Amino acid sequence: MLGALGWLVAHHVVTVFVAVVTAGLSAAVLGQRRPTGSAYAWLLVLLFIPYLGIPLYVVFGGRKFARRARSKTPLTTEATGIAPGIAAESHAETVLWLDDGVLAYETFLSQIKNAKRSIRLVTFVVGNDPTGRSLIEALIERASAGVEVCLLIDDFLRIHAPKQLLKKLEASGGRVRRFMPLFHVPFRGRGNLRNHRKIALFDGERAIVGGMNLAEEYLGPTPSPTRWRDLSTLVSGDVVGPLDAIFRADWEHAAGVALEPQIKVAASVSGAHAAPVRVVPSGPDAPNDAIYDALLTAIFRAESRVWIATPYFIPDEPLTRALAIAARHGIDVRVFVPAESNHTVADLVAGPSLRELAGEGVEVLRYRGMLHAKTILVDESIAVVGSANFDMRSLFLDYEVALFFSGLPEVTRLARWFEATLASCDSGAPVAGWVRTRVELVARLLAPLL
Repeated sequence: MLGALGWLVAHHVVTVFVAVVTAGLSAAVLGQRRPTGSAYAWLLVLLFIPYLGIPLYVVFGGRKFARRARSKTPLTTEATGIAPGIAAESHAETVLWLDDGVLAYETFLSQIKNAKRSIRLVTFVVGNDPTGRSLIEALIERASAGVEVCLLIDDFLRIHAPKQLLKKLEASGGRVRRFMPLFHVPFRGRGNLRNHRKIALFDGERAIVGGMNLAEEYLGPTPSPTRWRDLSTLVSGDVVGPLDAIFRADWEHAAGVALEPQIKVAASVSGAHAAPVRVVPSGPDAPNDAIYDALLTAIFRAESRVWIATPYFIPDEPLTRALAIAARHGIDVRVFVPAESNHTVADLVAGPSLRELAGEGVEVLRYRGMLHAKTILVDESIAVVGSANFDMRSLFLDYEVALFFSGLPEVTRLARWFEATLASCDSGAPVAGWVRTRVELVARLLAPLL
């Protein structure tokens, strides 16, 4: 009898506790700015499967926490003409478009070898392959020569990194840190917040920004028929200043040590040949969703064209409606995606959106191969290249960075890249039969959580 009573009391206590936690987390979901679909998905899981939903939300549901913001140096932005809260205009003295894997590899390697004072690099992946190992070996040589080398890798895919070479890099005087270790911060809502930025800084004078990680799929010393099509840029000028500030904030959070600025460029380089550019970061350390806001604003303001290249196309409802409305108004809207990406679930989720937009007049172009570039072209006024995919994870959860160029030479150069990509594309949204349509419907339920 006492045993049964004890069980009832314990069950009642647990039930009340779960109800209180569910109510609190539901209030947190409603209080955060997140896509409507994502909010509904989390609410349904919390309310109907609380014993599963609560631990999932605690580990993966975090987005922008006040405590999280206080624990990391916040990234400030200033209002400009692109959209509210977007960083002030900088200038690039030089811009080299790295649209070829061999060119990108040679540029990375030469920049590392020629660095005299510092190399600061944040990336999502370092491959344990010939490309990744050779670049780490180059970093080891510069660290041995007394150059400051700081390498920051997101912890999510650390298993791909050449661990022995990274230890050798540290033994040579370089510093290697993991961003947001998965197994060191459980149950704090941070496992879902990954650093997806790709920034390489050299002597505080030059920077490489874009979609390329340091692995064979992205770049290498020789051409490869299986290499992904991607895009990064090498820039110099005062644009390096805000990029260095982003890296230092990320490094301080991961390493617990502040780095001194390494900027050695003039305060302004707004000469006749300088390219106007804005550095736009987004993520839990930014006060708003700056990249998302800028893209949505640019689409609504477009007058002639909106061309998008992304490996994973999972827009929320406002972005989908913006593209559909633009197409209906006669704007040339094109979406470039891989025919088959490296994530089958992402392809299944993207299918219905692509077919819906194709029905609205958007031209869907499927690249015959893996397209990994994250870039957008709007009219003759905006050329965007960065690390953010056109999906809800990049735009609302991950730490990302993008360069918004507004000069005609850069717009023209990016237009040529799109035109070259077009030659290897098939037109039309992916066709779905009865089985695939049902599978896509199930996969689409995961869209807000991807």
